[in-house]
Amino acid sequence: MLKKYFFTAIAMFSLLNVMAQKNTTIAVNPDKITAKVHPEMWGVFFEDINMGADGGIYAELIKNRSFEFYKPLMGWTIQGSKIQEGDLLVLNKGEKEADNPRYLRVISRGTAKADLNITNEGFKGIGVKKGLSYDFSVFYRQSSPAVKLHAELIDSTGKVLGSAVLVPETSDSQWKKQSVTFTANQTVNKAKFNLWFEGAGQIDLDQISLFPGDTWKNRKGGLRGDMVQILADMKPGFIRFPGGCIVEGHDLSTRYQWKKTIGPVENRKLIVNRWNSEFSHRPAPDYYQTFGLGFYEYFQLSEDIGAEPLPILNCGMSCQFNTAELVPLDELDPYIQDALDLIEFANGDVNTPWGKVRAEMGHPAPFHLKMLGIGNENWGPQYLERLDLFTKAVKSKYPEIKLINSSGTDPDGARFDLLNTSLRKMKADIIDEHYYRSPQWFLANAKRYDNYDRNGSKVFAGEYAAQSDGIAKPTNKNNWECAIAEAAFMTGLERNAAVVHMASYAPLFAHADGWQWTPDMIWVDNLAIYGTPNYYVQKLYSLNKGTDVIDILSDQKVIAGEDGIYASAVLDQKTNEVVIKVINASSSAKSRNIVINGSKKTASGGKLIQLQNENLSAVNTFANAVNVSPKEKEITIKNNQAKLDLQPYSFNILRVPFQ
Repeated sequence: MLKKYFFTAIAMFSLLNVMAQKNTTIAVNPDKITAKVHPEMWGVFFEDINMGADGGIYAELIKNRSFEFYKPLMGWTIQGSKIQEGDLLVLNKGEKEADNPRYLRVISRGTAKADLNITNEGFKGIGVKKGLSYDFSVFYRQSSPAVKLHAELIDSTGKVLGSAVLVPETSDSQWKKQSVTFTANQTVNKAKFNLWFEGAGQIDLDQISLFPGDTWKNRKGGLRGDMVQILADMKPGFIRFPGGCIVEGHDLSTRYQWKKTIGPVENRKLIVNRWNSEFSHRPAPDYYQTFGLGFYEYFQLSEDIGAEPLPILNCGMSCQFNTAELVPLDELDPYIQDALDLIEFANGDVNTPWGKVRAEMGHPAPFHLKMLGIGNENWGPQYLERLDLFTKAVKSKYPEIKLINSSGTDPDGARFDLLNTSLRKMKADIIDEHYYRSPQWFLANAKRYDNYDRNGSKVFAGEYAAQSDGIAKPTNKNNWECAIAEAAFMTGLERNAAVVHMASYAPLFAHADGWQWTPDMIWVDNLAIYGTPNYYVQKLYSLNKGTDVIDILSDQKVIAGEDGIYASAVLDQKTNEVVIKVINASSSAKSRNIVINGSKKTASGGKLIQLQNENLSAVNTFANAVNVSPKEKEITIKNNQAKLDLQPYSFNILRVPFQ
C-alpha cells in the first residue's frame, strides 16, 4: 500500500514538474507569420501644447516678436531715461496687411544704453550657450538714416552675454529685413534679449527675431536641433500633426487652418493657442501660435527623419468640450476644399496651383502624402454626417489616400460604440482610438485587439498614455509604473498588427516651466532635454519593429498577463533576426526558457536589451536623465534555446540572429 502511494506521489510530482516546465517555456515560431508589421507602425504625435512649438521645437527665442498678442507689448519691457510720452507707439496697418497689422514706432533721442531700450523675456527666459552664434533679424522702415540698433543678450543682472550693432542700410518708405550675428560668451538658462537705440530719429520695427545658430540642419529660422534629434533617434514611422484639440479650436475662429501657416513667415497670421486658458491650474495667457512651425515645416520635418506625414484637418466642428460650434452641412465645402488642396500641396506637380506654392517655398519634389485625418476626437451623428461628405469628396479625387477617422475621446462607452459600429459599416480605412487610463487598465487590456475583425477597418492607437493619478491631473508623473504598463499593452498592439496599423504616445513634448498637461513623453527646458521612461519604451518598440509578427506562446496560449508576463515577437527580415519582447510586470524575478522553433538555426549568441527598475515610482529628470534607460548585454543561445532571467518590473528585448 505504501509502495502504491509512493509511486502515485512520484507520478504527481513528475506531472507538476512537467506542467511547471511548460509554464516557464516560451515557444517562438519564426515560420508561423501571423501578420505584417506596417513600416509606419510606431510613430509620434505632435501637438502645440506645453509650449511644444513656440518656445519649444520652433527655435524662435523672442516672444510676441510682431506685437500681435492681445496685449501688444506682452513679453516686452520698456525702459530709458530719455523716454517721452509717445516715443514708443504700437501702430496698426489696418486691412491693408490684416494678417500682421501691428508694428512698433520708436522715436530715439539716445546716445547711450540707458537712454532707451526694450527688453524681451523670451519663453520662460532665453537659453544661451557659450560659444554659440545667435542670428538677430528685424523688419524696419525709416525715412532717414539716423538710428542704430544695439542687440544683446543679458543675464538677470544686466551683464551682456553677447551683442551686435545693426546699422539700417536703407532709408525710404518700404519695409526691409536685415540681420546680424553675434556669439555668446557664457551659458545661461534664463537670459533676456535687449534692444537699445542710438541716434536721434524715428524708426518702425516689426518681426523682431532671434534664433540660435544650432537649429536642425542649420536652417535659418528653423527648429531646435536637440528636440528634433531625440525624435530622429526613435526612427518613428510617422509624425501626426499639428495635434489633437488645437485642430478643432476652442471655437471655429481659433481652429487650425493650414493655408494660413505656409508662405513667408512674416505673413502667417498669429492666433491664440487653445491651451491658453484650458486649465485653471495652469493658466497661460501668453500662449499663442505664430505658425513659424507650419504645414510646410511639418512635412519637411517628417521627410528629414524618415517618417510618414500624417496631417489632421478640421471637419467643420470645434471642440465639443468647449463651444461645440458646427459648420452647417450646406456650408462645408470650403473645409472639404481645404482637404483636397492639402493633398495637392503635398503631392501635386509643380504646375498645379498648390504644388507650385510648395515648390516656391523650396520643395519642388512631392512630399508623398499617403494618409490624412478628418477630425480629431469628434463624436456623435454630427461628426458622421460631415465625415461622409469629406470621404466621398476625397476618395473621388484621391482614392489612394487612406483616411483616419475619429472614434471619440474614450475607448468604450456609448460615444465609442456609435462611432466604432458606424465607421466599420462605412468601411472606414483607419479608426483612431484614444485611451488615457490608469496603468491597471493598460495591463488588463493587452488582449483588447485579439478578437477584432482582421478583415475590417484598421486601428490607429492615436493617443495613449498611462495616467499615474488621473486624466489631466497636474500630479501625474512619467514614472516606471506607467511606462511598463504601456510596454505590456504594446505587446498586444504588436501581436495584433493585422488590426492595429499604427500607434503613438501623447502628448509628445513639455516645457518644464510652461506645461499644461501631464504626463508627457519628452521634457525640455531652455537648454536641456530628457526622455522619460515612457520615451524609452516607445523608442525600443520603434527600433525593434521588425517586419512580420510571428507566433509566440506559452502552454499554447498568448502571453498576456498570466503570472505577470506579457510577450510578443517579430521577425526582422531586413537583418535576418527574431526579436522577442517579454515584460515582467510583477514584483518578483522570473525565469523563462525561450525556445525558437521552426526551420531556421540560430546563431550561438544574441543581444539582450533591458529596461528595468524595481521602483515603480522611478522617474527620469534633468539631473538624472538616464535613471530609467536601456542597457544591453550579450546572451548565449544553444540549440535554438536561451534562458531568460526576468528581473522584477522589467522590459526585455532579445534579438537573435539566424545563421
